[in-house]
Amino acid sequence: MLMTIHGSFQIPAHLHAIAPAEFRGLRRDQVRMMVLDRITGQFEHASFKEIGRYLASGDLLVFNNSRTIPAKLKGTQQQGTEFEIRLSRQISDTAWEGLIVGDYDRNRPIKLSEELFAEVIGNGGAEPLVRLSFSKKGLALLNDFYRIGEPIRYEYIHEPWALDVYQTVYAAVPGSVEMPSAGRAFTWQLLQALKASGIRVAFLQLHAGLSYYGNDKWPDPNQHPEVFHIPSSTAKLVTETKESGGRVIAVGTTVVRALETAAVEGKVTGTKGVTKLYVDRGYLLKVVDGLLTGFHEPEASHLDMLTAFIDEEQLKAAYQAAIEEGYLWHEFGDVNLILSKEASL
Repeated sequence: MLMTIHGSFQIPAHLHAIAPAEFRGLRRDQVRMMVLDRITGQFEHASFKEIGRYLASGDLLVFNNSRTIPAKLKGTQQQGTEFEIRLSRQISDTAWEGLIVGDYDRNRPIKLSEELFAEVIGNGGAEPLVRLSFSKKGLALLNDFYRIGEPIRYEYIHEPWALDVYQTVYAAVPGSVEMPSAGRAFTWQLLQALKASGIRVAFLQLHAGLSYYGNDKWPDPNQHPEVFHIPSSTAKLVTETKESGGRVIAVGTTVVRALETAAVEGKVTGTKGVTKLYVDRGYLLKVVDGLLTGFHEPEASHLDMLTAFIDEEQLKAAYQAAIEEGYLWHEFGDVNLILSKEASL
């Protein structure tokens, strides 16, 4: 049965990756990889550690080195009921947008610890997010998040895994509330081997916000701002790669969003800001030639982005094959490499 991209396929329960690869007897780079040709739609199955077979000297891999923070907090109010706060996006030194899960009174202070309090000061940029002001700011506030918080996890993850498993090996700049998971399978050994073969690497930051609000509510992709920073050194490598005929391959949808926001006529400049870019089938990619990504739920806007890289019918067929072949979904699952043999389509 052929599925439509949104709504009509379900991920079988046994294909939810409930544990990281290293807790399933594998190394990070031993997850499976489906390689999908952008032009023909043909696909083949491989191990992720073989990714170098599909890359060439002069290609550029661009990574998001945002680091996942412990963004799930427990709050209480005077009546003693406990509820959950899931941070989504930093607004200022003291304020964040977030999602409150459970019953609470928005007119009362929220106690998070003996030293940290918050109050709801307004609605967030999109329903059902709210804006929270905390009693600490800057580094002191971030330190408290690390002291009392936990990683956000969804219903398919049964174990409270430590924060370290929600990091890529190259994660450096704290700020994401969910792991930029497309690069989780990389090891330092694999990265060094790829660099030794002439493949270049570069880094940027895009701090990933909440991708799911619970109760079958998903962010409106047109109202989902995320903070990003592209260093000038990364912008220079992207432009040089395009000019020399190499391929720019984004490691994750967050990287696509950042690079395409900053792209003008095939060139990228170093910049920082907030992006609201929504990439779907109608979007003409400016600089990104390929994408390494996980397998996405039918409701996720990340899946829409894939249709900017490949024909929707070809993507449907590939996803159907992924289900039949037993690929694992979500942040601890397998990966999908989508690219063409040539940089210019």
